[in-house]
Amino acid sequence: MSAFVPEIQGNLRKFMLKVPEEIQRASGIKIFGKRIRSIVFTTDICIIRNVNADAVIAVYPFTPQPIITQAIMLSADIPVFCGVGGGLTQGKRVINLALHAEFQGAIGVVLNAPTTNKSVKNVFETIDIPIVITVVSENDDIRARLEAGAAILNVSAAAKTPQLVAKIRKDFPLVPIIATGGPTAESINATIDAGANAITWTPPTSAEIFTAVMNEYRAGKPHP
Repeated sequence: MSAFVPEIQGNLRKFMLKVPEEIQRASGIKIFGKRIRSIVFTTDICIIRNVNADAVIAVYPFTPQPIITQAIMLSADIPVFCGVGGGLTQGKRVINLALHAEFQGAIGVVLNAPTTNKSVKNVFETIDIPIVITVVSENDDIRARLEAGAAILNVSAAAKTPQLVAKIRKDFPLVPIIATGGPTAESINATIDAGANAITWTPPTSAEIFTAVMNEYRAGKPHP
């Protein structure tokens, strides 16, 4: 029998986003004493402050900017993995961004798939928080990534994510793996069963949530 877990909510903040329950099946990854199973994929501060995920993965399709990292770190009430480049952004700037993220309080930095192993090594020799390297293909040289200093793999292979996770887990039984869970309970369970320790979840946007709330108001109903 599972233990009863008391829950306390405020009247105003009880309206919040909740990650899929299936993610609780994951083993989690313990980083600096904090066990992380669910990771919300967003840079929206409003979402970050109103979600029950264990952590945030703050990556975005533009070159990383310290002011963005600072804003997220200042607002977040849960650990943050900060994107520091590796695609459009390369070289010394990646190292500087990683160091800045550590100084701001990030629990880890995320390097994108095109990052060279040399850059991974340079970042590893500079910071004292874990490096998360994104893996998008079975052609990626996982061993070289780990030898360069990556501590955690972030598997993002769309519909092929469970298969790629299973392949990596077979070759590297103990490596910590974060993976995208997909849109359904079935895809999340498949990713966990394949060997993922933690799952990233993409929430609805603020605009989508607001649309649902406004539809209720238009129908003369109270806030959902």
